Amino acid sequence: MADNHSQVDPRTLRYKEIRNVTLVGSAVDLLLGVAKIIGGYAATSQALIADGVHSLSDLATDIIVIYAAKHSHREADDEHPYGHGRIETLATVGLGVALIAVAAGIGMDAVDRLFHVERLLLPTMLAFYIALVSVVAKEFIYHYSMRIARKFRSEMLRANAWHSRTDAISSVVVAIGVIGSMSGLNYLDSIAAVVVAVMIAKIGWDLVFRSLRELIDTSLDPERVELIRGKILQVQGVKALHILRTRLMGGDALVDVHIQVESNLSVSEGHRISESVREQVMAEVDEVTDIMVHIDPEDDEIVAPSKHLPLRRDALKQLKAGWSAIEGTSLIQDQDITLHYLGGKLRIDLVLPLTLLENDPLVTRDRIARQFDDLAGQLADIDAIVVCYR
Repeated sequence: MADNHSQVDPRTLRYKEIRNVTLVGSAVDLLLGVAKIIGGYAATSQALIADGVHSLSDLATDIIVIYAAKHSHREADDEHPYGHGRIETLATVGLGVALIAVAAGIGMDAVDRLFHVERLLLPTMLAFYIALVSVVAKEFIYHYSMRIARKFRSEMLRANAWHSRTDAISSVVVAIGVIGSMSGLNYLDSIAAVVVAVMIAKIGWDLVFRSLRELIDTSLDPERVELIRGKILQVQGVKALHILRTRLMGGDALVDVHIQVESNLSVSEGHRISESVREQVMAEVDEVTDIMVHIDPEDDEIVAPSKHLPLRRDALKQLKAGWSAIEGTSLIQDQDITLHYLGGKLRIDLVLPLTLLENDPLVTRDRIARQFDDLAGQLADIDAIVVCYR
């Protein structure tokens, strides 16, 4: 019997796990927010009330995460052919901005309390106990969320995990403030709050900066790009590669690459090599979900020497205009002519029927070869005409 778990679509599984961890976090945020606000009033702790508002702000970001996770996992459509992964990126920017705003609020309130001593209250131990419960609960949510974020490479969930940790840190500040106030050091919680605010702002800035870089299609880290390069060069038939480009789409990576193969390969063999490149990279580099492979018969990264040459219809028109006096050319079909665009010149492979040599003793291979050599010398775009028989 097939494993039902293995049949689940990876996108669906990713969404469900992100949704589940966020719903657990939402329930915790709601309970803690209400408990802190009520407990803050009961324990005369302004810091705990502010911390309760912080927990409710986490609840708001949880809702954003669930919404973004649902819509970012939708399949590609006509309007969004690359999928909807950037919704997750935008949500990460929003969460980063929220962290910076929270940090600014905590910092300004702490500084204001430092300069207005009358605002410093004397909280009771109830505030300390509620703060400790908050630290334990939010640290659990942080580690739970971060484990799922790493598993599915979700920067959005990683951002939300850090948002949960800021709530835990702010609860530590409350606990320190309670102990400090009860020990006569009323200013201690405000100083600690400023330090924590700077830490939170740094986390928020890193998330915003990294996500904005993703929105402008910044490449993967150099070591990941080199890993991809190595996997491509391992594929049989790949001589070299150039124009290797990577970009992020949510938790996924997209790759574009030009690979160089032997110049005389058939179209189908070149395509088979490109499919092997795609399969190998996607199988061995976790974040890569799609790779576009361009086949090159020569290195055209800097200069494309053959771009001035005529396409097939015009090239055959020149060729047929010059070969009317050569024996057997009336028997040549278009499918018997292969064009090779190499080094700024055309090399042409022709296939003639063997009956041409058998029916006329005056017609020899050497004679036909010389005639086509002469024709190639008369046409500026043609380097050589190679004649084969069947």
